[in-house]
Amino acid sequence: MAECGRVDSNTSHTMDKSITLPPDEIFRNLENAKRFAIDIGGSLTKLAYYSTVQHKVAKVRSFDHTAKAAAGDKLYEISMQEEVTARLHFIKFENAYIETCLDFIKDHLVNTETKVIKATGGGAHKFKELIERKLGLKVDKEDEMTCLIKGCNFVLKNIPHEAFVYAKHADSEFRFQTTNPDIFPYLLVNIGSGVSIVKVESEDKFERIGGSSIGGGTFWGLGALLTKTKRFDELLQLASKGQHASVDMLVKDIYGGSYGYLGLTGDLIASSFGKSATADKDFSKEDMAKSLLHMISNDIGQLACLYAKLHNLSRVYFGGFFIRGHPVTMHTITYSINFFTKGEVQALFLRHEGYLGTIGAFLKGAEEDNPNQYSWGENYAGSSGLMSVSPDMNPMQRARSGTFDMLEMDRLERQLVNLPLLQDPSSYIPDTVDLTEDALAREYWLYCFEEALDGVVKRAVASQPDMPEAALRAEKFRQKYRHKLQTLRQQPFAYGSLTVRSLLDTREHCLNEFNFPDPYSKIKQRENDIALKYYQKAVKSLDELSWEEKQFALVQGVLAGNVFDWGAKAVSDVLESDPEFGFEEAKRQLEDNSGVDIILGVMPFVRELLSRGTEVVLASNSGPALNDVTNGELQILTERIAAMDPVIEAGLREDRLLLVQSGSSSPCLDLSRLDKVLAMVVRERQTDLVIIEGMGRAIHTNYYAMLSCESLKMAVIKNSWLADRLGGKLFSVVFKYEVPAGKPNKDCGAFSPS
Repeated sequence: MAECGRVDSNTSHTMDKSITLPPDEIFRNLENAKRFAIDIGGSLTKLAYYSTVQHKVAKVRSFDHTAKAAAGDKLYEISMQEEVTARLHFIKFENAYIETCLDFIKDHLVNTETKVIKATGGGAHKFKELIERKLGLKVDKEDEMTCLIKGCNFVLKNIPHEAFVYAKHADSEFRFQTTNPDIFPYLLVNIGSGVSIVKVESEDKFERIGGSSIGGGTFWGLGALLTKTKRFDELLQLASKGQHASVDMLVKDIYGGSYGYLGLTGDLIASSFGKSATADKDFSKEDMAKSLLHMISNDIGQLACLYAKLHNLSRVYFGGFFIRGHPVTMHTITYSINFFTKGEVQALFLRHEGYLGTIGAFLKGAEEDNPNQYSWGENYAGSSGLMSVSPDMNPMQRARSGTFDMLEMDRLERQLVNLPLLQDPSSYIPDTVDLTEDALAREYWLYCFEEALDGVVKRAVASQPDMPEAALRAEKFRQKYRHKLQTLRQQPFAYGSLTVRSLLDTREHCLNEFNFPDPYSKIKQRENDIALKYYQKAVKSLDELSWEEKQFALVQGVLAGNVFDWGAKAVSDVLESDPEFGFEEAKRQLEDNSGVDIILGVMPFVRELLSRGTEVVLASNSGPALNDVTNGELQILTERIAAMDPVIEAGLREDRLLLVQSGSSSPCLDLSRLDKVLAMVVRERQTDLVIIEGMGRAIHTNYYAMLSCESLKMAVIKNSWLADRLGGKLFSVVFKYEVPAGKPNKDCGAFSPS
């Protein structure tokens, strides 16, 4: 979050021009910005723009090995290259800051080709002249509802933990939902001044099927008359402290208890404000505000339920100014929906609900670039995350003056889709443990990642020995990631469900933010060079074993290679202190990632499958993460191995061994966001065996994943706390073979190495 002062609320839109906004925190990359959009509501402005971001990427290039290789020759070279990627920026701030923000944008905007700014929201007309005068851009107004729907579709498709159920009294206030691959149809209940109920059937097909004049404006207006309180947030604060039963007539007030014949409990509201007509006393502002909130929420909830049943819709999302992340409104809406549907329909809220209009307006302005043809991912390094909605926190503090909220979305190189072999994509949850709900696990892993930070910084600097400013950038990375960890300790729900995967991804995003695309590149290069020298010896030893001994040795080899994981502290401590720790030592650690893992572990296993006539699809990371092999590195390694191994060479030549990208740049694996090409290959090859290898991919994620084909999950537990929790010891083995009923064998395997 970034702070900025403000002037007295009586001062129109004028701001103190001495205030400066830090461009490295908000309004980032303005020098490359184009395609602006703005959504101006009654109190908040949401601004969107597209920018191109230049950052470093680690590229590998194979050396020419046609001549006889010398003993010290490297397998490939690593170079840092500049790459340009697309990023969407969304910033939310109070309307009181609009003039200063427009001035800031104007001062930092250079070489933009943009002539038009798309605008939506009720305030777009009010601020039209100011925007055009300040930015020199023509304001082009877009339909508010169309923008809202487009924005909702975008976040549901691209942000996995976008929707949540609010549970006021649970250990975790938020229960994030798995987004169905097919997000349609759904019901959107937008509660602004009034209520609009919209049925959304596809990307471009939606219909307003109903609504009500009794909405947020009603609560605000009647609340102001009853309590003399003029601010919406103050009304909600009053309501959070009130007792509605002091004002409302309950069932027990009429019948002396429950009305069992009709199934009505005594605490149900029989008449909103019913006691005010007969009681000879004054009612508190808090109690009246609470009664009013219940009355309006129950009315909206019942309407939503009736329309959902009428149109046979089970997904109902709520948004609009009335919601805006307020705990009191989310709780009352949730209670109402649960009551009227008897728990059959859940009230769903959106993490980025406040951005829907501006996202939609931006998409309308960018239609010629067709942003929907790409997959996008939230950049945790540049996004504020969801703020706390604790009922004990004053809403005025939550929306405090000068707070800027940010969301950044990066365009991904690969289009991501579901693995076709997921048994039920709608119920698939990648992560094994939800740290949002498991407080003990959360505290351990946050401590673990903070303790490992010094080592990550050290390796980041070492990966760029020729760049003198690397130490300064690494220190900035340390500060940013530590701040993220501190935020997640207080607000574990900030980026959706908190998991080991999201902690790892946040770290990778922060490393990339400061141009450390592959801190382990030198380590991987060294490991690969060494391991390649032992490949033929390893294969020869395997071929001399009996069939049964060979199968055991192959599996042991994969698992031994998996020990070499610089992301696991128990392993990195050993590798730091004993550089000579090798493959045989790793095998001895096992109870009865890159170089050693892929070359001496995975490749002999792949070779065995090919020898049996099995087709193998070998999937590896699209981008770097820890010391996991990337697709670029794997292509070079496989080419070199094929030059010395006729089985691998024949597999490549006969198209029985395919090397594909997974679409991931994480040590973990989300099978609902895989490269579209990989999904197509899996479908075309009729893959009937999926092997998932590595602690990140097979334990932290996918441990409980159910596939429609045979699967093998194998890993070494390289964390003592996790081993203890699973009932094992450090370096214990997980070897989990699962066979769904009635599936024929087609002899094609897909392998996902770490």
